[in-house]
This record gives sequence, C-alpha cells and structure tokens, in this order.
Amino acid sequence: MAGGAVKAAKAASHVVPIAQKYTLESTGIWDWVRRKLAVDPNRSSGVPLNSQYRLPTPGSNPPLAYDDPVTLPAGDIADNPYWKRDARRNYPRLSTVTQADAVSLLTVGSEAAPKDDVLQLGEAGTKQIVSVKEEAEERGLAGFFEKNQTGVASVLGANGLPPTPTNLNTIAKETQSKYDLSEEQAYPEQ
Repeated sequence: MAGGAVKAAKAASHVVPIAQKYTLESTGIWDWVRRKLAVDPNRSSGVPLNSQYRLPTPGSNPPLAYDDPVTLPAGDIADNPYWKRDARRNYPRLSTVTQADAVSLLTVGSEAAPKDDVLQLGEAGTKQIVSVKEEAEERGLAGFFEKNQTGVASVLGANGLPPTPTNLNTIAKETQSKYDLSEEQAYPEQ
C-alpha cells in the first residue's frame, strides 16, 4: 500500500494545476461542487479557452480584407491560364481559319507556297494582302467564288477533288508516302 501512495505522489508532482491550463473551468460554488464530485479534481474539462485558441475568432475578419499573397508569374491569373501551366497534360491548341483567311490563301497563297503571278513584292504586296482580307471579310467565300471561278482549280487535285492527307491519297499511288519499317520494327507476316 505504501508503494501505491509513493507512485501516486510521483504522478501528482507533474500534474499541472487547473489555474495554469488553457481550458475553460467552472468558478465559484460550481467549482467546489466539481472538486467534491470529480474522480480527479485536477483534470481539466478539455474545453479550450476561446481567447487562447481562437484568435482571431472565426468570421471576425471581413473576407474582402484578406490579401492573397501573389507570386509572379504563377499568381497572375490574367496571363496564366491553367492549360499553360499544367505540365501533366498536353491540351489541344485550337486553331481556326476564317473565311477571310481562306480567301486570302486562295488569292495570294501562303508564305510556304506563294502565288508568284498574283503577289506583288514590297509595300505594294502588303497593301494587296490587306485589301484582299478586307474584301474577303465583307463578301466571304461566296463572293470570291462568284468573282473568280477558276481560282480554286489550282488548289484542287485530279478530277477536281480537294487535297487529302498524304497517306490517304489513293489517286496518285506513286506520290503516296508509306512507312518503311524494318523486320525488327514490324509485325511478322504470319
């Protein structure tokens, strides 16, 4: 029995008194009642003091007063869309060709394959491209086809068909590009 009392005295020596705990405790007559009825009167209620643990109190700060810390360029929402900074996925980049672009390509050609008989050089050429684009924005492809019915013939392939991708071109088999695979890379014939 004496050994149990010594152990209890040692255990009680490191117990923190209620006055030093950061928990809400009863006062006055209710503290006296709690001490008489409690199994361990030095045990806390476990309810934290709001003044200690809830500073600032929830909802006390106005939400518009909070300034989000900004790190540039990642925090700049205007010039940093998700698809640009997402390195895990390769999002498709959409490209559009308007009727004005199509008319200017049919009339003047592209940078890779310009129509030499139509395009003028220098400043006159740039003015010509601008005038073609302006006219194309007003009238569209239908206006181009009404005005110039033979302009499309240079783009079309054999039999008046539009161009197809290289591997699907069944008209000219000699120009068709095929994959040349060695026996190591290809499936066996059996």
